[in-house]
Amino acid sequence: MNNMFMSFGVAFLAAVLSALGMGGGGVLLIYLTVIVGMDQLEAQGINLAFFVPAAIVALIFHIRGKLVDLKLAVKFILIGFAGVLGGVALAMWVPREILSKLFGGLLLIMGIRELWTSRRKGK
Repeated sequence: MNNMFMSFGVAFLAAVLSALGMGGGGVLLIYLTVIVGMDQLEAQGINLAFFVPAAIVALIFHIRGKLVDLKLAVKFILIGFAGVLGGVALAMWVPREILSKLFGGLLLIMGIRELWTSRRKGK
């Protein structure tokens, strides 16, 4: 029962951070892999299950607010689907240990980039 409350709390925190544009999916992935001990691919699938509905709702609101160039959005959506298919194929081909290290490296690079960008904006 205690684990259920912790899971709910982490999911809620991830949702709040996502709503603020801070990358709550990263929190959810780290929690599922490190704390729960879930396989990375499974955790990423759950992360997508959270992300896709939120992205669809956000897109609807932005379209209603006339904040979306629909032609450009369709192009990026198609490119995104191609990226997803390529990523799935790569994930099935690359051993999981290497995939985890690549993902960790990507997170590290993104974190360093964010710190670097925020420092440059601050100056």
